[in-house]
Amino acid sequence: MTNDPTATTEVEPVVDTTDVARRLEAILLIVEEPQSLVSLAAAVSAPVPAVRQAVEALVDDYDGRSGGPVRGFELREVGGGWRLYVREELDDLVSEYVGGQAPSRLSQAALETLAVIAYKQPVTRSQVASIRAVNVDSVVRTLLARGLITELFADAETGAINYGTTDALLTHLGINSLDELPHISPLLDGADEVAEGAEEGGRR
Repeated sequence: MTNDPTATTEVEPVVDTTDVARRLEAILLIVEEPQSLVSLAAAVSAPVPAVRQAVEALVDDYDGRSGGPVRGFELREVGGGWRLYVREELDDLVSEYVGGQAPSRLSQAALETLAVIAYKQPVTRSQVASIRAVNVDSVVRTLLARGLITELFADAETGAINYGTTDALLTHLGINSLDELPHISPLLDGADEVAEGAEEGGRR
């Protein structure tokens, strides 16, 4: 023990795990891909051990091991990261709701994504995201659930799924084939690239 009056003892800061868990929930509600503990720690400005403890507490809470009910969603570790998922036994319920009970009106983001797929197909999710310069994962899931697009095939080299439109889209638009689609709006992000791709497809 030192008698140096200037010496200081470092004290570990006390972390409120409950507050960390609340902040984690806010982040987990909006992420599209599983997040590592390090990424989550950076997002909520908390030490990794505290985040790990909070994640474990949330898992127990959602799974009903903390005295409460089992939730309709779960916090699952996939590929080294954590993300909220609908419980498997409720997948059919959610699919039915999204496909039949959700409002028929599509958002602007969904309409733009659908236009890119219609003019550029077959096209992968990453290609659509590159054209629109935004993440389109949730929008693609919505369009799939509505039956407006479908998975055509997986790329032999990368395994990426290629998407295309369905006959249901033609029915909604009141046209017989994609050849009847109007020229793509110049206001759509990436319109020039999409139009060029469509023209090249038509010449092949």
